[in-house]
Amino acid sequence: MAQDTLHLYSAAEAECLFQELYGPVGRATALPSERDQNFKLVVEGEGAFVLKLYAPETDRIWLEAQDALLQELAERDADLPLPRVVPNNKNKITDEVLDPSGKPRPIRLLSWMEGEVWNKAAQKQDLDYSQIGQLMGRMDKALKSFGHEGANRTFLWDIAQAVTHRAFLHLIDDEKIRSIVTDILDRFEQENACALNKLPSQVIHNDANDYNILVDKQGQISGLIDFGDFINSYRVCDLAVACAYAMLGQRDPVGRACDVVSGYHRVNPLTAGEIALVYDLVQVRLAESVCMAAQQYAANPENEYLLISQKDVRELLIRMEQINREVVHYRFRDVCGLEACPGSRKLVQWLSANADQIGPICDPALSADNVLVLDLSTLSVDEEGKALDAEAATNLIFSIMEEAGAEVGIGNYLEDRNVYKGDFFETVDPEERRTVHLGIDLFLPAYAPLYAPLDGKVRVHNDNTRDYDYGPVVILEHETDEGQVFYTKYGHLSRTSLALWEGGKAFKKGELIGYVGPYPENGNWAPHVHFQLLLDLMGMENDVCGVAARSERNVWASVCPSPNLILGMQIKCEGTIVRSARDIRSERARHLGPNLSLSYRAPLKIVRGEAQFLYSDSGDAYLDMVNNVCHVGHCHPRVVKAATSQLPVLNTNTRYLHDNIVNYARELLSTFPEPLEVCFFVNSGSEANDLALRLAQNYTGSRDMLVVDHAYHGNLTSLIDLSPYKFNRKGGKGRPEHVRVCPMPDGYRGPVKASDPDCGDKYADMAIRELRALEQAGGKPCAFIAESLLGCGGQIVLPQGYLPKIYQAVRASGGLCIADEVQVGFGRIGEHMWGFEQQGVVPDIVTLGKPIANGHPMGAVVTTRAVADAFVTGMEYFNTFGGNPVSCAIGLEVLQVVRDERLQNNARRVGERMMQGLRRMVDNHPLIGEVRGMGLFIGVELVQDHDTLEPATLEAGKLVNLMKECGILLSTDGPLDNVVKIKPPICFSADDAERFLREFDRCLALVEQE
Repeated sequence: MAQDTLHLYSAAEAECLFQELYGPVGRATALPSERDQNFKLVVEGEGAFVLKLYAPETDRIWLEAQDALLQELAERDADLPLPRVVPNNKNKITDEVLDPSGKPRPIRLLSWMEGEVWNKAAQKQDLDYSQIGQLMGRMDKALKSFGHEGANRTFLWDIAQAVTHRAFLHLIDDEKIRSIVTDILDRFEQENACALNKLPSQVIHNDANDYNILVDKQGQISGLIDFGDFINSYRVCDLAVACAYAMLGQRDPVGRACDVVSGYHRVNPLTAGEIALVYDLVQVRLAESVCMAAQQYAANPENEYLLISQKDVRELLIRMEQINREVVHYRFRDVCGLEACPGSRKLVQWLSANADQIGPICDPALSADNVLVLDLSTLSVDEEGKALDAEAATNLIFSIMEEAGAEVGIGNYLEDRNVYKGDFFETVDPEERRTVHLGIDLFLPAYAPLYAPLDGKVRVHNDNTRDYDYGPVVILEHETDEGQVFYTKYGHLSRTSLALWEGGKAFKKGELIGYVGPYPENGNWAPHVHFQLLLDLMGMENDVCGVAARSERNVWASVCPSPNLILGMQIKCEGTIVRSARDIRSERARHLGPNLSLSYRAPLKIVRGEAQFLYSDSGDAYLDMVNNVCHVGHCHPRVVKAATSQLPVLNTNTRYLHDNIVNYARELLSTFPEPLEVCFFVNSGSEANDLALRLAQNYTGSRDMLVVDHAYHGNLTSLIDLSPYKFNRKGGKGRPEHVRVCPMPDGYRGPVKASDPDCGDKYADMAIRELRALEQAGGKPCAFIAESLLGCGGQIVLPQGYLPKIYQAVRASGGLCIADEVQVGFGRIGEHMWGFEQQGVVPDIVTLGKPIANGHPMGAVVTTRAVADAFVTGMEYFNTFGGNPVSCAIGLEVLQVVRDERLQNNARRVGERMMQGLRRMVDNHPLIGEVRGMGLFIGVELVQDHDTLEPATLEAGKLVNLMKECGILLSTDGPLDNVVKIKPPICFSADDAERFLREFDRCLALVEQE
């Protein structure tokens, strides 16, 4: 049917159709489309929709299948950001209308998806490409069992049907591109198609291109549109399509593909067979694109845009031909959390178990006494920053060795170096070179003999004569007793060695295999042997990488395990791996628990701390106002010295006598009122609270607990049960039977306001009602546990009279009172050393953590003699590292720093200044609901409305991120996540406070203006 015979609906006609079929009145706007017509319909008060009018000849079975597919997705995963089909007045999803020419036109309505297309958004901000993989993985998972006859069709955009594109090869005008595409289709037909047939198949979207994916202002995917290319194919093809479009126009196309693959695998795990095919299938999709454009251009040669739009596709195909396919395969395995090079761990275990069967590779035997580890990361320049030539480098290295009395110089494995100058160290990424050393260098005199460490045979050898290459190099092939093949590589040898390698010669362990090469025949280097262990030559043979790009470090570390497995030197000879913030996020997602959170929209990589400041990898300084763990300041020199002085001397357990534990116990207990006189030392605040629970249970013989709502007491199972902040929120299992929850004494948001003179009594009465209910049910309280000021509850200062009344009632009922001082102790509140003191009470048990050792893993329980004695049941309490000499030395120093630097008084003075400044802002900032706190424990609650107290949660998040951009670190807390919490190290100064107040005022104004 010719295009000119088809009636084109106007916006007004579309509005009439919409009202007739769907009811509401809407305003229509035409949307771009090729054959079909699409209109955006906006209905006041109801949002927007897309009205789609199809051509008369559109396959009705295909439309039915698309309807069914969208319904299946909505049922299987309702949170997917996808359009939803909207039934009309006749409860039909797809209907027909007769256009003015009498032709039946299928018509359907979809919900409107807000957002900017990925292609445009990516030009403005750095988007997280793993989102694409996660979206497609979730969608494929939801469609796993879906089937419809309309999805079984012949379709040129199906990767599985790639061979049909051979018919278009002659139309490709560029000879180089035609050759690449031909090779791709040949490989598909000869290798990929058979492997593909063994993989999972299902209905897939098949068109996750960068114009079909929508993104919101925060850079998060808000929608996926256009389901017209869906087909019953292979699951991995959906991923390959997404990767192909994600790689277009990218500086690091493989890195982008890795992001997509890892995101997909995280939600819909791939098989090893699928991972092995992804890269090839991406090339197939790109080849199909070239073929489709060529045949379209041949039919419509005046459309130059068809060739312009292919520019990125053709450039990517050329770049992909230069990339080692096996390396990419291993990178994909790595980002999916699999062993990058299969068999790597197995070989490491074999070499470790058979270390006594491995011989030396040189004279003298390598030991910690005769080797010197060299730092070659900056060897390319001298002290004045001038480039070193090989002769100067040789003289420098061997003079350093002579001065140290070393017979062998060692160049580290995985050391990142800037010495590699040849153009063969370049990569397809113009901003990255190969710099990470994959072997161990042994600097020895020229012509020093080298020996086979194991039986082996010559796999490959050559004289690589390029400057800064290997010179003479040999690779030996070995085999474990289980038949696993591996290789050892020896580079920079002498030309006199070449004659030893002819004819694939076999060597026995200990036989001569060559000599260290002199400068310049060894590739223009200082005399040394580059020794490398490999599992796979990756198709490169004698050119197999000895130096890797940083982006491929994980892969090559798996392909090339540490050569020290063979050398057996009892020294550290491995470089420190430094990763970018982006790489660390990827590694975390791969190897750490997925519920481990990060702060801020753009997480920081922090590399150094000092006092109240943290420093990022880019050198930016951040004023830390949230880290109460480093109580007296990050890396306080006295605390560091206490640790480093004790650590080299002794670190053992409490079954031996040592001064530190008793000295620290005396100093710590001197800060507590009587009768708190007994200490138990543990490794964290969570351990402290768990032990307090055991102490209370032994003393009372009861298990029933009273807790405060929204409290958090630790991450152990026993403490999650006592933490409404956890058990009543997402993922929690609700209140356990043995726990009673007392209302949070929130004088701002709660039923009793702080202005009520009896506020404390009334909230205590509410808690006591829970106690009476427990008693009426036949129970007896084990203990009442509460933070002395509420942290996760929103930085709430307890109203006066609250704890005394509860403590009296609980003790009268036979229970104990536990004060959780993990966050607020050690002088943080200024007026008192311990938070419970501001209520005029003395608990039966006090738990300490976080600040006790300035970030060193330590905690403590302080209790009465009576409670401690009741714990003596015949069962020993032993904590291997609780109270060890190093921890106690650190803990003692923290207490003395607080005393000597008058930090408790500092917390009071600076805290008062900040509270005054924040309260003065209340009249100018409608978002501030309440300012509360004591000392350097402060909360600012943000609300939308002062009457309804509607929380300003979103605004609080924006404020915290804005402050981070100003170099000030804050966080949010509270049951509604709308309280800005302020808990800096207590060395925080008055100048810091002034800076904070200025920036807080400014950033809050910006948030309020949005």
